[in-house]
Amino acid sequence: MSLPGLLQSQAMGDATKTPARCIMIWLDGGPSHYETFDPKPDAPSEIRGEFGTVPTTVPGVHFCDTMPKLAKEFHKFTVVRSIAHNQNNHGAGNHYLMTGSPTPVPVGCGAYVTFHPSFGSVVSRDRRVPHGLPAYISTPRVSRSGGPNFLGAQHAPFVISDNPDSKSFRVRDVTIPADIAEGRARSRADLRHSLDRMKRITDQQAEDPATAFDEYYARGFDIITSPAAQEAFDISKENEKVRESYGRNDFGQRLLLARRLTEVGVPFVTVYYGGWDDHRGLFESYKKGKIERVDTGVAALLKDLSDRGSLDNTLVLLLGEFGRTPKINKDAGRDHWSFAMSVLMAGAGIPGGQIVGATDVKGYYANENVYAPEDFAASLYTKMGIDHQMILRDTAGRPRQLVNNGRIIKELFV
Repeated sequence: MSLPGLLQSQAMGDATKTPARCIMIWLDGGPSHYETFDPKPDAPSEIRGEFGTVPTTVPGVHFCDTMPKLAKEFHKFTVVRSIAHNQNNHGAGNHYLMTGSPTPVPVGCGAYVTFHPSFGSVVSRDRRVPHGLPAYISTPRVSRSGGPNFLGAQHAPFVISDNPDSKSFRVRDVTIPADIAEGRARSRADLRHSLDRMKRITDQQAEDPATAFDEYYARGFDIITSPAAQEAFDISKENEKVRESYGRNDFGQRLLLARRLTEVGVPFVTVYYGGWDDHRGLFESYKKGKIERVDTGVAALLKDLSDRGSLDNTLVLLLGEFGRTPKINKDAGRDHWSFAMSVLMAGAGIPGGQIVGATDVKGYYANENVYAPEDFAASLYTKMGIDHQMILRDTAGRPRQLVNNGRIIKELFV
């Protein structure tokens, strides 16, 4: 066996002992690597930008000074500075980083692409979930390539759209109305089950739509009547100091909700945060608090998971579809740039305080330990206890490899 094969086999063996849960934080639009984890303080001003740098807990490593709280938590996570690809628009880039598969045909920036199942949908297919909980949750919406494709609607994400920072927050469609006690709800379910015994409903032929409806009805009722699910959804029971540490805003509280959901057994949660396509006014946009929310919320999530002993089996990812151009444009923004991007990866045995790869002195290109989205996907699946080389069958029965030519990022498995 070759050394890479041996490393991959060992990593797969370690991961499958205790498959991780995953919180993927998706910054839709493509965050700037310069203004986050890969600043270039010695570059010319038209590349360097308006922000300075801040030292991390690892000597010699600096982040952009927009991220002081994450800099203090760097000993808990790795930053991969050298993921690169050639899909330089939103539709294709989103698909590549949400699935580990490039698009087979050119797509535009506004495209909602579903050529391959998303990470969350594959995890949903592979993992059994206790307590009637969904296997894949996305909040507050689904990324454009975050769906199941040929795996089927049963592996689409359960979407929590409401704002958990609101006093009136509730998970729509899964909370029993106040005027219907749980006993009455179960009685109604029992009545419906009795009616469903009629041959018209219980006929198990695949083409009978009523049978499929029954399956979804049962799943919905499981969520409604599951104490574990209802407990996880009820974020008002969380300690107020903990809630404050995440930031009392929609993004911070969604991160806290994601922690609660993974701790009761949900294997994959995506926290979607849009608005990162900063073609103009990037520096003003960041100064108005957008990046501060990320810095505060993600740092609190990592600390909270660590304090609770949950970081060892929870994979945390922070990324978008690509980085931003080195040269600041005439509108004080940065444009699409897929040739260099930074990804935060933590938990599930990933070493802390580590920088993987590098970009050149001006941040144009990843030029050291360069990894592709396929490698990112292979590493994610391995941490989740899933064989990234498995063969899936699409709706026509054709074989589809989960990840083509992906290699694990070895630095994440030391």
